[in-house]
Amino acid sequence: MTPMSAEEAEAYRRPVLDALGRDDPFEVQAGEVDLWRSLLESAGAKLRARPAEDEWSVLECLGHLVDSELVTSARYRWILAEDGPLLQNWDQEAWASRLDHTRDDPALLLDLLCALRNANLALWSRTAPADRARTGIHVQRGRESFDLLFRLQAGHGRGHRAQAERAIADVRRVKWLREPYG
Repeated sequence: MTPMSAEEAEAYRRPVLDALGRDDPFEVQAGEVDLWRSLLESAGAKLRARPAEDEWSVLECLGHLVDSELVTSARYRWILAEDGPLLQNWDQEAWASRLDHTRDDPALLLDLLCALRNANLALWSRTAPADRARTGIHVQRGRESFDLLFRLQAGHGRGHRAQAERAIADVRRVKWLREPYG
């Protein structure tokens, strides 16, 4: 795994941070579980359906977000507990393939996201602003602070929820197009 240049790291971060915009990352993350709950209810029996072979279903998007929250939870804690820790990268495609979230119980995934997210929000709330500036060294992207990772996670969640919303809309559209007129 090759380290990114500063420009490549910024190119990775920019769209994720743009998804957050000027919104408070705490508030965005605090409301996300309820938004996912509504999306899962809306998706109904289609939550495992992929809009295309190479695209994730609603459930796979949620599974990926849970995986990301788990990894990020560890990174937050390493940064706060150790001085300049090395932050391991993770291969999201390998996790998605090997963990096969299409088989997961959506309620359990949502419960896990809720537990991890609540623990991370509590950690953020009790962390002094000076400690939010503490950094670790991401093996690909370089130095990143707790604050930056927290904002990235908020934007990342928004991005994958939007992806899941598009997935269910596309699945419904394809079904409608294939149904005979009656």
